[in-house]
This record gives sequence, structure tokens and C-alpha cells, in this order.
Amino acid sequence: MSDDQPDSDLARRDAVFDRIESWRQRAPVLRDDTITMAHGAGGKASQSLIEAIIRPALSNPELDRLADAAVLDVPAGHRLVVTTDAFVVTPRRFAGGSIGEVAVNGTINDLACLGARPAALTLALALEEGLAVDELRSVVADVATAATAAGVPVVTGDTKVVERGAADGCYLTTTGIGFVADGVSLSADSVRPGDAVIVTGTIGDHGIAVLMARGDLALAAEVSSDTAPLHDLAAGLLAAVPATRWLRDPTRGGVASTCNELAALCDLGVELDEVDLPVRPVVAGACELLGLDPLYVANEGKLVAVVPADAANEAVAVMSRHGAGTEARVIGRITEDHVGLVVVRTAFGGTRIVDMLVGDPLPRIC
Repeated sequence: MSDDQPDSDLARRDAVFDRIESWRQRAPVLRDDTITMAHGAGGKASQSLIEAIIRPALSNPELDRLADAAVLDVPAGHRLVVTTDAFVVTPRRFAGGSIGEVAVNGTINDLACLGARPAALTLALALEEGLAVDELRSVVADVATAATAAGVPVVTGDTKVVERGAADGCYLTTTGIGFVADGVSLSADSVRPGDAVIVTGTIGDHGIAVLMARGDLALAAEVSSDTAPLHDLAAGLLAAVPATRWLRDPTRGGVASTCNELAALCDLGVELDEVDLPVRPVVAGACELLGLDPLYVANEGKLVAVVPADAANEAVAVMSRHGAGTEARVIGRITEDHVGLVVVRTAFGGTRIVDMLVGDPLPRIC
């Protein structure tokens, strides 16, 4: 045996190790057409799912660490605001939006309603075995598009797979983290008699859009969901009208349930004017066919705001300059009458009580 043999063996061994390491570090390839239980097992299939679909779509420095948590700095003079929500929309795509967009925008809007500037999101995916990988790719792409448009990154998350039949394809859970400046406080406790109630645009669009996407309504006209991030609109309102009392996004249960919640919290009455309620004709027609009141139909891109009466015109003007608030208007007022109730003054001069929604005539709309 020559003196060079040990060196030759060492070189061959190193070459094998290099090839193994190169193979280990190559980008995982997702070859499956549908989600399997292996994708939730935490092994190579899980890694392939994350690296092939989730990470490329949502990539940012914090997410790319692939840690189980993210580290965020709280700006000086601010407080932390946290919200979490789950989304189970059926169908997952509809005119004007999708489950991915609603998950991002709905969470951002919950932060905005407390006067917070959204800083980051987390995303948990519950996937049903058998879900098409292409559909998952589309859902994650929608999340990425909505998060990028809002300027709010997804910084960490989780993925779980459940057996076939244990879920409806895909559920999303998001947590939003934001920061609100010291001194900013939006609360029903600050609401006073005479305050104006404002809505930022037409009501009921989202709920009807989802119904139409299911094929439940044989209407020729199309209604698009109003899903949109509203943190810039809310920030503009608070800058122009710092005396703003209260904000809420009227999602499930619509404006009616939101106003009932307000009436109960502030221990006052809410009085709405029917003629001032902004409802698209096609939405009004669909509601009439179904026997629904548009006040109870869900929205995903509107705010209900309560401001002092003398600031109402300024508030509407500021909101109207924002793309999501072009149809903002005053729809009512806070009153000491009928404490704890919401009353609508009808176009004929009468009144009717609008109670809290009982049951859910529009299931699975967010």
C-alpha cells in the first residue's frame, strides 16, 4: 500500500460527507398534490410544506428564523395591544376576497379599533388531510398579499394537519400585535349622550358576497366583499378627531349587533336613522329575498365610530378621503332614552327596536 492511500481514503470520505451535506441543505421539494397526515408530523414532509409554500410567500427576517416565537420591541411611550381570531369562511374564495385576506384584515382591524398601529401577525394553519396543495398555496399567497398591502408582516406561526373529515379543508387562526400611544383610549365608558354614530360605508357587502359565492342566491348582479385593512383610516380619524370615543368593526352580527354591544357597554341608548343607512341596492334586494335585515349582515371592511356631535362633520370628511371610507356618513346618535337598546327611526316616522342577533342566519362568513 502506498503512502498516499490514507490521504486518498480521507479525500473520498470527505467527498461523500460533502455530498451528504449538500443533499441535506438543498431546498425541500414538495411533490404531493394533496395534504397528508405526514405534513403535520414534524418531519421532512412538514419541512417541505413550510419551505416550499409558507416561507417563500411570507418571508421576512423574523419569520425566516423559523423560531416558535418572535421578538418585537415596544416603542417608547406605547402600550402593547394583542388580539386573536379564527377564520372558517366557506367558500374560501369569493368576489372581492378570500379567507386569507379576511384573516389578515380582520385581525388588523381589531387592533385599529383600539387605536393601535399593527406591528406584526402570527398565523396558524389547521389543514384537513386531502386539501389540494394548490389551494393551500393560493390561501397562503392571499395572506402574503394582504399582509404586504397592509404593511404588517407575519413573523411566526404553526401548521397542523387533522384527519380527513375532521375539518372543512382549511382553518386559519391569526394573532395581531400592535402598539398604542400612551394617552390614546377608546372606550364605551367615554361615550356621552348626543354623540354621533358614524359608519364608514355601505353595510352588508361581505355577508351577501359570501352567500352569492356559495350559489345560494340566483342574482345576476355581483357583490364584492368589503374586506380591507382599516388601520390607516382609524389613525387618520384619531389624528383629526382625538376626542373620538369608540371604534368597532361590525363583522358577525353586523351593525345591529355592534350597536347593541355599545348600548349595553355605555349604559345609554343608540338611535339610528333608517334613511341614512348606506346599503347597496343589490344587497338590499338580496336581503329582501332572504328575509334579512341588512343591519345584521356581516362586514369585513367597515368601522362604526362614535365621536362628539360637534366633530361629526370633520370625522366624516377625514374618513371620506380614505379609500375605504369614501361613503362614510352619520347614521345616528347616542341618547339617554331607551337605555341599553338600539332603536331605528323608520322612513315613515315610526320606530322599531333592533335587538341583538339571535342565532346565526349567515353561518361561516368570517
